[in-house]
Amino acid sequence: MSVPPERSAPSVDPSGYIQAHLRLEPLAGLPHIRLYQAHSGSRLSRLIHGYDAPAPYWAFPWAGGLALAHHFRARPELIAGRRVLDLGGGSGLVAISAALAGAEARAAEIDKNGQAAIVLNAAANGVAIPLVEIDLDGAAPSGVDVVAAGDVFYDADVGRHMLAFLRRCNAAGLDVLIGDPGRRHLPADLLQELASYSVGDVGDPRDSAGRTGSVFKLR
Repeated sequence: MSVPPERSAPSVDPSGYIQAHLRLEPLAGLPHIRLYQAHSGSRLSRLIHGYDAPAPYWAFPWAGGLALAHHFRARPELIAGRRVLDLGGGSGLVAISAALAGAEARAAEIDKNGQAAIVLNAAANGVAIPLVEIDLDGAAPSGVDVVAAGDVFYDADVGRHMLAFLRRCNAAGLDVLIGDPGRRHLPADLLQELASYSVGDVGDPRDSAGRTGSVFKLR
């Protein structure tokens, strides 16, 4: 049976919508990076209407990703010339910052709207960020030296799944870097703090830097 016309989901091109309804702006504290960012008139609900999409996390800078971006700018020697995977890429901020620091960066993101945002944001910053598929239940990915995971511990179930994968990556010899502002599900006892930065977070005013985002290494 066909779906009645009044119930059919409208087809919205993510790339076109992002360019038309989000603002390409420099990040507070990282003005060398520009991202398409949501604002009060973006009406992001039109992008996720009609299919079971994740929340539009990719449309806002998060504290952990910002901390990793600051860290890559401050310490480019940690990743320059290395193969970096931005796990749960969102906007692509972490991958973009890694690429600008001299890394060979790629991003894994399951949300098709986030994938479109990564491609657009990468182009806006003059870098290429290939999109890759990662099996979180599988082995550590090949062809990767560093896994960078920003804000993956915002939810208990997601955090457990991510931690199991990140520990397999660590056991396989990959460096695992985590950016987080100290959310409740962060496995702090398994981490070594490397640095902290003043950042904003999702939901904060655009120019806010009133939080502390830290970069950790999985032990």
